[in-house]
Amino acid sequence: MVNPLMNRKINRGINRVAKFILLFCFLVLAQWGNAQNKINGKKIYETRCKIYETRCLVCHQSDGGGVPNMNPPLDGATNVNGKDIARLVKIIRNGYDERVALDGMYYNNAMAANPDLKEDAIADVLTYIRTSWSNKAGVVTTSQVKAALLKNKAAKK
Repeated sequence: MVNPLMNRKINRGINRVAKFILLFCFLVLAQWGNAQNKINGKKIYETRCKIYETRCLVCHQSDGGGVPNMNPPLDGATNVNGKDIARLVKIIRNGYDERVALDGMYYNNAMAANPDLKEDAIADVLTYIRTSWSNKAGVVTTSQVKAALLKNKAAKK
């Protein structure tokens, strides 16, 4: 016959072990989730960076500094860090061929249009530009880009 006191001690021990195993499993899964987020985050960053490298880098340079009197800087620029997402979307989609004054300087070089860029790619490159170098403007979502395209389309009519 099993002693009731001994039975309680065994049950407490089993409960403690079960709680420890549960906690251990939770921690392992949490770390695995963090690792997955880092991998996914790195892939997203690489995608954003790749779009910038293939579409923007030649004119705006790797440091976002642009070329004096030709191509405006993206790093620290008020337009880039501002709230007018629709204007940025319009420039990326349609290009820009006017002399532009930006933060006290004038720039003359025309920017090529990118009509083939999908909404998610525009959101990715804008997010890259608005969060790189010294910029802290934040993420641009695909839904913001879609809304901006609709706004720009309505303004043309």
